[in-house]
Amino acid sequence: MRRINQRAVLDLLRRGGPSTRPQVAKETGLSKPTVGQALLGLVEAGLVRTTGRTSSGPGRSAVVYEADPTAGYVLGIDIGRKRIRVAVADLAGEIVARGEQRNTSRSVRGLVRAVGRLTGSTVAEAGVATADVVVRVLGGPGVADEEARCFRHAANLPAFEQPGVLDELTGAVGPDLIIENDANLAAVGERERGAARDADVFACITVGTGVGMGLVVDGQLFRGASGAAGEIGYLPYGQLSDARAGAPPRGHLEEATGAESVVLAARRAGLAGARSARQVFRLARQGDEPALRAVEAVATRLAFVIASVAAVVDPRLVVLSGGIATNADLLRAPMDRALRAFTPLVPRIVQGELGEDAVLAGAIATGLRAGEGIVFDRRLSEPSTSTASGS
Repeated sequence: MRRINQRAVLDLLRRGGPSTRPQVAKETGLSKPTVGQALLGLVEAGLVRTTGRTSSGPGRSAVVYEADPTAGYVLGIDIGRKRIRVAVADLAGEIVARGEQRNTSRSVRGLVRAVGRLTGSTVAEAGVATADVVVRVLGGPGVADEEARCFRHAANLPAFEQPGVLDELTGAVGPDLIIENDANLAAVGERERGAARDADVFACITVGTGVGMGLVVDGQLFRGASGAAGEIGYLPYGQLSDARAGAPPRGHLEEATGAESVVLAARRAGLAGARSARQVFRLARQGDEPALRAVEAVATRLAFVIASVAAVVDPRLVVLSGGIATNADLLRAPMDRALRAFTPLVPRIVQGELGEDAVLAGAIATGLRAGEGIVFDRRLSEPSTSTASGS
């Protein structure tokens, strides 16, 4: 019962912010002596700290307590085809250090080494002990295969598909590693801190090097039977004449909507010198006709994606995330025209607010949920090393 009361008090301080003992008693329904004992134990365990005193009127002032955000830390890792991003956050979700570098690795060994170095240097920059990092969350393309300990359907990052790579990454970055699809983490990030705050049914479609989707239903990530829900790159699109007997299935929609497709569309529209999606969108902003035609082609394909999702899921909201989505102002009008031609089921479409940090934000949020419980159990199972009192 003591543990239950302590958890109730700690959860209140984490969600509601600093409070006095009378305020905690009122909000939790616990007696003041019970709250006092709970706070004493939490302070001794290093989970709660005092922040001063307050007075709301005549009489004695009261001690103000808050959850100690330095009781533990979480590590978020975003591994993409082009970039590796890492961040360390305290239990209040505040980023205390972050690192980023280009992903030039083309082998498992090179990838693991690069991720290990970057996470190590970022934790050191945060000035925290490795043992204080209680949860690590890694996001990457594809679907985690727990038996083979690798990712499946990660064509844009072949090293992820090598059996055992997840064990090697765990060895490089540390224990308590949670593995999650990057599009799922982007959805979590946008719901926690971005464009989908408080949305209970929405889709977060990420369009960059590849295309993916995180789906939230009734406030929870929906992963499907094998974790492949949201692998919309495999939706059929266009002709299948290039399929080869015995060849692994290819993501036709991914080929039609990813960054390389923007360049191909521009070349087909007459922009022979197009080299990158960024260049095509820049020229479109300048009024270049071939570039504008390429943007319209890509917008039409994205409308196909949204129409397909809307018919199956009926989301209240669709969030566009990823590098291509940063050009939502150019895509919106042609995408809306095409969408309304496809279907009467038109959800509200918004641009993600977190940009390239969406996956990392989702990793930190996921880590915090797991980390709070881990820190509570660890700290209260350790022998007390200090004493504290308050009124």
